[in-house]
Amino acid sequence: MIIIGIDPGTATTGYGIVKKEKDDFLCLEYGIIKTNKNLSPSSRLNILSKNVSSLIDKYSPEILAIENVYFFKNIKTVIPVSQAKGVVMVTAEKRGVPVQEFTPLEIKMAITGYGKASKKQVQEMIKITLNLKEKPSPNDAADALGAAISGIIKANSPF
Repeated sequence: MIIIGIDPGTATTGYGIVKKEKDDFLCLEYGIIKTNKNLSPSSRLNILSKNVSSLIDKYSPEILAIENVYFFKNIKTVIPVSQAKGVVMVTAEKRGVPVQEFTPLEIKMAITGYGKASKKQVQEMIKITLNLKEKPSPNDAADALGAAISGIIKANSPF
């Protein structure tokens, strides 16, 4: 099973591709998709869509798991993040990849068993789970890996 995890944003979108083989979680790739702030919003969203399409072509995932944020400290970011999330979801739908949404709380619970875990604790557990040499970075990519792991856990859960 291969899952693409996404932490959406217009300026920076994190992605992480995780494969489950038997009892092992394998990190196939992770990183960020950056867009130039001087481009129009529609151009930035188009770049995001093309990059997500390329990841889908490369890995043929069974699911795309995306972080769903319900509140924002900065109201100016809510619309661009929501637009980026929508573009990613539509891109996956057009490519026939089902989408699962996870809140940060659900991701923390899946990764650490504790919904109020710190970012450092979550990143350390992601490192251990994926047998990485160091904690994944930047934060957007680490969050995307967390979404992907959560998607695998949910897909393999009897509930």
